[in-house]
Amino acid sequence: MTEADIADLFAGLGPVSVRKLFGGKGIYFDGVIVAIELRGELMLKADQESTPDFLAAGCRQWTYTGSRHGKNVAMPYWSVPDSALDDPDEMAVWARKAYEAGLRAGK
Repeated sequence: MTEADIADLFAGLGPVSVRKLFGGKGIYFDGVIVAIELRGELMLKADQESTPDFLAAGCRQWTYTGSRHGKNVAMPYWSVPDSALDDPDEMAVWARKAYEAGLRAGK
């Protein structure tokens, strides 16, 4: 996904910046991380308040196998609902949820 593609997806939220992160990309709005792109997949930031919305939309949480004990580690990032990838208005709603989760995480 190019930076132009990312900018288009997040246009409803506002101008985003993209930085290298975890071998992928971190996507920031107003200095707050709202998403990551890792291995070609876009994942939005979530927290305890927004996780039920992601679950209800059928999204998947980013997990990986930890190197210390081989246990799954769950990260606070979730896949974007497929329908939001084709609907700028819906994507704006999800991007705002991710931004709000990022703001809460910073407090």
